Amino acid sequence: MESEVKLLSGAMVTLALATATLVIMPYMQLDDVKASPGLKPYTAAELRGREVYIANGCLYCHSQQPRSQAQTPADFKRGWGRAPVAGDYYYDSPPLLGTMRTGPDLFNIGARQPSADWNLGHLYQPRAYTPGSIMPSYPFLFDVKAKADPGDRVVNLPPGYAPPGEVVVARPEALDLVTYLLSLDHTYPIKNELTQGK
Repeated sequence: MESEVKLLSGAMVTLALATATLVIMPYMQLDDVKASPGLKPYTAAELRGREVYIANGCLYCHSQQPRSQAQTPADFKRGWGRAPVAGDYYYDSPPLLGTMRTGPDLFNIGARQPSADWNLGHLYQPRAYTPGSIMPSYPFLFDVKAKADPGDRVVNLPPGYAPPGEVVVARPEALDLVTYLLSLDHTYPIKNELTQGK
């Protein structure tokens, strides 16, 4: 009986230490984080686009967390931007950090690729813009019509990728997704307290 009490006590102490280290301490560190200066709240269209991003599993192949130059210089050389700080995710609930990088990091895609036309075309047919891309196309976010209606957003595709005699029109979900992607522009200056001290 005595060994069971010791085992149970040891397990409880281990659980308490793990909870304090993995839950309570990070909460205390991030409890008073403010939005980074220059970060703006999402608009209604950007929030709808964020939902489309989640629903289509974009976060499974794309991260939103470039690493620091000291950790991985390649991220900076690729033009993915500076390493993020906690305040960069202030309006993200949950933060869409991503789980792997099958595709490029999108933390600053709005600065790297600010063209809505490019982003719409890339969603419709990625290989038209990035030869050899393994990204799937998302044709269900678009309508193919004989003629565009007034108010339609026609996607200008490179020669050979548009359906013959028809036009590709972005659906509202595609427009919202591109609005969200274009909002991912974290090029504003920050004070990195880890490197500059508090």
